[in-house]
Amino acid sequence: MKRNDQNLFWGVLSALGAEVLFGLSYLFTKQISHQVSAVALLGWRFFIAFFVMLLFAKQMGLTTIRLQGKNLWNLGFLVLFCPIFYYIFETLGIGFTTASESGAFLASIPVVNLLVSSLVLKQKPTSFQITGILVTLLGVLGSVFAVGAFASFSLLGYLLLFLAVLSYAFHCVFVEKSSQISGIEMTFLMAGVGFLVFAFLALLQGLFEGNLVSLLALPFQNASFCLAILYQGVGCSVLAFFLSNNAIKKIGVTRTSSFIGISTLVSILSGILFLGETFSHFQVLAAILIIMGVYLSNRG
Repeated sequence: MKRNDQNLFWGVLSALGAEVLFGLSYLFTKQISHQVSAVALLGWRFFIAFFVMLLFAKQMGLTTIRLQGKNLWNLGFLVLFCPIFYYIFETLGIGFTTASESGAFLASIPVVNLLVSSLVLKQKPTSFQITGILVTLLGVLGSVFAVGAFASFSLLGYLLLFLAVLSYAFHCVFVEKSSQISGIEMTFLMAGVGFLVFAFLALLQGLFEGNLVSLLALPFQNASFCLAILYQGVGCSVLAFFLSNNAIKKIGVTRTSSFIGISTLVSILSGILFLGETFSHFQVLAAILIIMGVYLSNRG
């Protein structure tokens, strides 16, 4: 197998794996998200992720980071845009808007990624990639609004969600620009910075609200919360982040972004199979559009 074919194969496999893992997180966070604050969830999530990465470093030597001679500006912007900016703007934006509105904004990530990578990286997308991403967008929007569309008309919420989408797009750009650092090193840095920032914010919230002890005891008192942070920490912030970073390095921002709709499809299917949720004919059509869009984006 030629090197380009190998990169395509492993890049596509990595992107698909990342989105499946992100999509399955719906199973673990659906119930718990209404019981605890988003900051508490993020703080514990990245604590678990960083702890796991440190464990690998100690036991297996897989995460040794060598920053000498590497572009620290690119790495700094990489972790600044995601996890920090993306999760802060997303969390605040979701709080000011409805579920359908936030879903619609986040569905536009592939389109914004395409535009940003074209402008910053000077990568000209193919007609198949443009068509595929637009078809995927229609599919994701269809799946979001199939469950009901409600409007908050919150300009602040819309602005925050747009900044979240833009932050993720620039994160992807800097992942591709950071060719000198491995996917494991990127994941380690993202987990470490996420832990420092969100654990600090969670502790501040605990002190301010007077429930610091409850915050620290959450995983030991709430089995659902413990399961959620274990999955998000290991499944999403370690495995999925690593696979996503690896996909961007091998097949680029545009192709990797085309798989984002898969996470929506997986979350819908997991809700049907494991939570007994209903599935409308309109959602079937939306799922078909998502699959068609991914196929078109990666054709040729």
